[in-house]
Amino acid sequence: MTTKKTATNSETCPAQGLLKLLSGKWKPEIFRLAVNTPLRFNSLLRQIQGSNKQSLSIALRELEEVGLLEKAVIKQKPLHIEYSLTERGQLLIPVFKQIEELL
Repeated sequence: MTTKKTATNSETCPAQGLLKLLSGKWKPEIFRLAVNTPLRFNSLLRQIQGSNKQSLSIALRELEEVGLLEKAVIKQKPLHIEYSLTERGQLLIPVFKQIEELL
């Protein structure tokens, strides 16, 4: 008897694709914090217990690359950078609210 294998990659399962986008040590927490307001790097570093500059930078860059976060350089003194959800990222807010209701 042969068993049929089912593909479970992001091409055939949207949930798998979403999990891949948000997988990583700090990504879900960054996303949660970015829902309400733009965030500065140092603010994120303080709010996310146990994070460090290197791992936080990597997570932010990856969220930018997949189009969930955007980085804006604010040209005032002192110069600073803010991260906020993109339109694509905002589309995920209702999904997370539904997941939160289930838990």
